[in-house]
This record gives sequence, C-alpha cells and structure tokens, in this order.
Amino acid sequence: MVFIPGATLEQVLAVLQDYDHHSSYYAPDVERAKIESRDNDHFRVFMRFRRRKVVTAVFNTEQDILYFQDSAVRAHSRSTATRIREVADADTKNEREKATNEDSGFLWQMETWWRMEQRDGGVYVQNEAVTLTRDIPTGLGWLIEPFVTSIPKETLEFTLGATRKAVLAQGKR
Repeated sequence: MVFIPGATLEQVLAVLQDYDHHSSYYAPDVERAKIESRDNDHFRVFMRFRRRKVVTAVFNTEQDILYFQDSAVRAHSRSTATRIREVADADTKNEREKATNEDSGFLWQMETWWRMEQRDGGVYVQNEAVTLTRDIPTGLGWLIEPFVTSIPKETLEFTLGATRKAVLAQGKR
C-alpha cells in the first residue's frame, strides 16, 4: 500500500486507466501498452512486460479489466490476464511468441486487484497480484528460483512507487 498526499481519487483512476501511457509510467517493466477496447469501466488492454533478473523474460499479455466506483471516495478494480505468451528473441527480426508448451513457465496466470480510498488529505492505494508459475525444471532451480520468488515483491513495490510518482506528476500539470 502507498499513500499519495494531495491526490484525489479521480487523479489516481486517471493514471491507472491511462493504459496507452503505461509504458512511460511503468517503464522498464511495461514496454508496451494499448487499450484494445473500452466500454465505460470495462477495458481490454494489450500489455508487454519485460523483467530482468538472472534471466530476462518478455511476455505479451491481454488483460480484461473492470473498475468499480464503490462510493464517492472509494474504488477498486480487477484485472484478469486472458492471454499470456512468452516472447522469444524479443526485439529482433526473429521475434515470436512461444507456444504454451515451449515457454519457460515463469508466468502462467495473473490476477491483479487495485483498491483506492481518498481520505486524510490524499489517496491510499493498494495493489495485490497473484501470479502463477509452472514447476521449475529439475536442475534449474538455482537459476530460475530467484526469478520467480523475488520478482513478485519487487514488482509490487515498483508498481506502487511508479503509480505514486505518475499521480504526483499529473497533479503538477
């Protein structure tokens, strides 16, 4: 959770729903983002994630996202990854999405929830994510385990900090 002093709920929602600019707000983790469709508070979004640790993993994802205005000062959202594909040879002429049976299994499924409440002169923002990985192949635990065990916490901390920074920057405009 993070507190954004001086912010309003509307400012936080404006940043979170500005998917076409998530590649600047959340770089380098989000490389590309684009709203595919929007119907009021229902978004379908393409996002490309890159994560570097011991190894680099790149994923193309499609997200189904719903926002809910709980009251004048509270809102929440739920995002479901409806499609996740690991990218081989990213940013080269040989780039391609791996088939599900040939990917590394680093990211198999993802659900994300945001909760926001405006009070105490700002907005409290909470982010919770559940990511699933496949089993780590025998003999590769030493290489892959640091990636799958430390990335979730680091990603949440980065995401909350980047959200705070983006909202504060929007408030200065």
